[in-house]
Amino acid sequence: MPRPEEHLSPDRPLAEGEAERLAERMAAFATASRLKLLYALVGAELAVDDLAERAGMTSNAVSQQLRVLRHLRLVAARRDGRRMLYRLHDEHLVHLLASIRHQLEHADHGWTDHTTDSHPDDARV
Repeated sequence: MPRPEEHLSPDRPLAEGEAERLAERMAAFATASRLKLLYALVGAELAVDDLAERAGMTSNAVSQQLRVLRHLRLVAARRDGRRMLYRLHDEHLVHLLASIRHQLEHADHGWTDHTTDSHPDDARV
C-alpha cells in the first residue's frame, strides 16, 4: 500500500474511464443500508449477525449488501473458524466516511470553510 506522499494528487485531471469507476464506487454510498454497514465497520471487524444487529437489518439483507461492498473492494473479509469477519477495506474509507458525515453536519448548520461577505441564505435560488 502506498504511503500518503506516494498517492497521486487529487487535483489532477481524471484519466480515461476513471470517472466511471469513481461513480460506481460512489453509488455504493447512495444506499442507506450500505452506509449503515460501512459506519458499523468503522473501527470494528464483525460477523454478519453482529452487523445485522448494529445496522438494524436482517442477516440476509446484510449478506446481499456485503456482496456488493466486497465486489467494489470497500469491505474485506477473513475466515475465523466457521464464520467470516468483515472490515473496511482500508483506512481511506474511515476518512471518507468521516468527511461525508462532517460535510453533512456543515451543510445542516450552514457552515462553510470559505469566508465571504454574503450570508448562506443569500445563495438560495
